[in-house]
This record gives sequence, structure tokens and C-alpha cells, in this order.
Amino acid sequence: MADTDDASRFARIALPHLDAAFSLARWLVRDAALAEDVVQEAMLRGLTYIRSYREENPKAWVLRIVRTTAFDHMAQQRRVAEVPLDHAAELPDPQRSPEAAFADAEGRTALARAVAALPDELRECIVLRELEDMSYRDIARIAGVPLGTVMSRLWRARQMLRGAALERQP
Repeated sequence: MADTDDASRFARIALPHLDAAFSLARWLVRDAALAEDVVQEAMLRGLTYIRSYREENPKAWVLRIVRTTAFDHMAQQRRVAEVPLDHAAELPDPQRSPEAAFADAEGRTALARAVAALPDELRECIVLRELEDMSYRDIARIAGVPLGTVMSRLWRARQMLRGAALERQP
């Protein structure tokens, strides 16, 4: 088990990335409550293995643990759930018409559904790149795949999202 020094080192390294960890877990397991469990288990794993951390990108290290934990959990559960589309309440812009605000909300909902419909490996890459702003190299480390595979997955994910957007247009 980790001692006090390990725990404080872990807190410095991992805790600033909890939001990113939850975001990735939620997109991977497609359920907010389950994502909380995955992040909690990932944090326990990270604390247990903090001594193996070698001064790399801390966010990439945390997200790699979250990814592994999420995929382990999905393999055990073998179930699929919808991604909850619970957006925080947004105040309408007084300069915009209600129709424009509705269209924007519809677009965000459609995009979230399109991302949720991507295959796991494509969804993982697009979430890490576009939502977590990770570099291609860090995504490759997190996913455990070559850099070229990351580039290919991102290209395919973007093509699928573009196709979904085109299908949506009248």
C-alpha cells in the first residue's frame, strides 16, 4: 500500500486531472454513474502504482489508467448504455432568437449522439483530442497504439462525424 509520501505525490500528479478522467470515463462507458466508479477504481490503481510513475505527462498517465480501467470494466460487464446528454443549464443569449438557440442546442445534441455512436477506439481518440486537447503522441501512449494509428482513427472518426452531420442537413 502507498505511504504518506506516495499519497501526497499522487495527489499532486493525479488530482488536477479528475475532470478529464471523468470525461473520458463517461464517454467510454456511456454512463455517468458507472464513470464515477471507473474513475474511483482508476484512482485507487494509480495510488497503488504511483511509484511506477516516471515524470511523464501526468494527464496522459492518469488517462491511460482510466482508459485501462474502463475497458476492463466494459469487458466484465458486457453491456452498452446511452451517454446521458445532460448539458448544464445554459442561459439564453438575449441577442439571439429562440429559434437560433434551439438550433444550436439541437446541433450539440446531434453531435453528442454521433460521438456516442462511434466505435470505442474512434470515440476514445476523438474525445482525447478534441475534448481533452491531448497531443497525438499522448493519445498514442494512452491508447497503447502507434502514432499512425491515432492519426488514422482520428481521420476515420472525423469522417464519420462529418457524414452524420451531412445526413442531418435538410
